[in-house]
Amino acid sequence: MKQEVREKVCWVVGAGSFDGLMGRPQKGDLVIAADGGYIYLKELGIEPDVLLGDFDSLKRVPEHEHLLRHSPIKDDTDMALAVAYAQEQGYHTFYLYGGLGGRLDHTMGNFQLLTGISKAGDQAYLIGEGQIITAITGERIRFSKGADGMISVFSMDTVASGIWEHNLKYQLRDAQMTNDKTLGVSNEFIGRESSIEVHQGTLLILWDAKNGLPMERARL
Repeated sequence: MKQEVREKVCWVVGAGSFDGLMGRPQKGDLVIAADGGYIYLKELGIEPDVLLGDFDSLKRVPEHEHLLRHSPIKDDTDMALAVAYAQEQGYHTFYLYGGLGGRLDHTMGNFQLLTGISKAGDQAYLIGEGQIITAITGERIRFSKGADGMISVFSMDTVASGIWEHNLKYQLRDAQMTNDKTLGVSNEFIGRESSIEVHQGTLLILWDAKNGLPMERARL
């Protein structure tokens, strides 16, 4: 039987709220500490492959074999710089930790980062504060029948269309969402295999971290 090959993943850990990792990095994965995320990784006994940032959170510049130091006067956050570096190295799937809680501006910036990653054709999950957040663009995302709790959906474009929500408490059929209305807030899993899809535009999707990652996602 042919064994399915897992795509290599880039793990980025920032200085925000940190609940621990869902799993551990595997061979071929890339682990990046974005500034203060270095402390979290060291506490877990994980040595990052790359240490990156302006080091305003750490208040010092540690010694590291692969150190990428940036000026604090920059256009991107440390987490966005970490993702850009990993994309240059050929990574297309990202687990982002330490990007929620703390400064609201950084949280909003990370929602934008998820959007940009999705529009580039890659996948990312922002994990923390008991939540998993991802963005989908022209995709379908599926959840197992064991999922429970709340799930919310937001448009990251002026208009996102061709939206379907199947087997959730509140279902949508070929609907539109806009970035100034809260149509997709507080839906619920109902013990059935469910899915959300969007044909035009980008959606931000949030659900309880206890449900883990989706069982599948695919381009439409």
